[in-house]
Amino acid sequence: MTASGSPPATMTAVEIHGKGGPEVLVAGTVETPRPGPGQILIRNVACGVNRPDIQQRIGAYPPPAGHSKLPGLEVAGHVAAVGEGVTRWRVGDAVCALVNGGGYAAFTVAEEVVALPVPAGVDMVHAAALPETIFTVWNNVFERGGLKAGEWFMVHGGTSGIGTTAIQLAKAFGAKVIATAGSADKCKACLDLGADRAIDYKTEDFVAIAREVTGGKGVDVTLDMVGGDYTERNIVAAAEDGRIVQIASLGGAEAKINVARLMVKRVTLTGSTLRPRTREIKAGFARGIEARVWPHVAAGTIKVVLDSTFPLARADDAHRRMETSAHVGKIVLVV
Repeated sequence: MTASGSPPATMTAVEIHGKGGPEVLVAGTVETPRPGPGQILIRNVACGVNRPDIQQRIGAYPPPAGHSKLPGLEVAGHVAAVGEGVTRWRVGDAVCALVNGGGYAAFTVAEEVVALPVPAGVDMVHAAALPETIFTVWNNVFERGGLKAGEWFMVHGGTSGIGTTAIQLAKAFGAKVIATAGSADKCKACLDLGADRAIDYKTEDFVAIAREVTGGKGVDVTLDMVGGDYTERNIVAAAEDGRIVQIASLGGAEAKINVARLMVKRVTLTGSTLRPRTREIKAGFARGIEARVWPHVAAGTIKVVLDSTFPLARADDAHRRMETSAHVGKIVLVV
């Protein structure tokens, strides 16, 4: 029960009507979900917009079996109801959560162990922009990539939601950061966030500059969402024993690489997707994030870079904004 009674039988949500452009995102009325064992129901205040939402909209990234078909991978709000066996959360608690779908709605079901408290000093709109990027960066840069203090880190797409988060997290944990972006203004935004060097990929060669900035050593950890011909260039830019972590393939899913160079440098080329991972694995990420990252967020050393907000019913306009690639930071829907 909530202070205002049980959750309503129906709610406003944004559905995907077919596959196509932003116009297939249509707000309507659907049945309100109910939390199962180990789950909570969140009365959303806001929900984040992410590239995978666009991939789902065009039919390239379906939700895992058994999960909501509504788009939306991160939300923030108050607990409206709890399922059987839930012990950590109570009705009314302020939470943000990574979810497998269902975020573009007034209410969303989340796993108890993957929800996190809204950090002190962070409002709900900014909190809704935290989970997907923080989980992605923490797992891929620090757990999979093994980034350590003093190492050189490079992130492509430095002004994306992932990029702005990665720059700040890497700096908070003592790394030196190179970021690539597509304009002088975006490069300045990366420097303002703490990057040691920002590279305009449209006018500069990130391979040559990365080698120069690192004194010829190369990059220790690269976070790449481009793929395609960037893959071989990342290997050229890498240090010996460097690690390249792939989290998307916006520039193409296939790449031609020089395997001999990979072997000589002992480069690790890996990657992952977050959405299909199990509840237990994501719970492990959540514990690490709450212990290691949340104190930095609460202290203000890691901030959400918010590009823009849109009403939930204008999710189509939010997608149009993201597809221009003009945004700097996160785009959020307000319920």
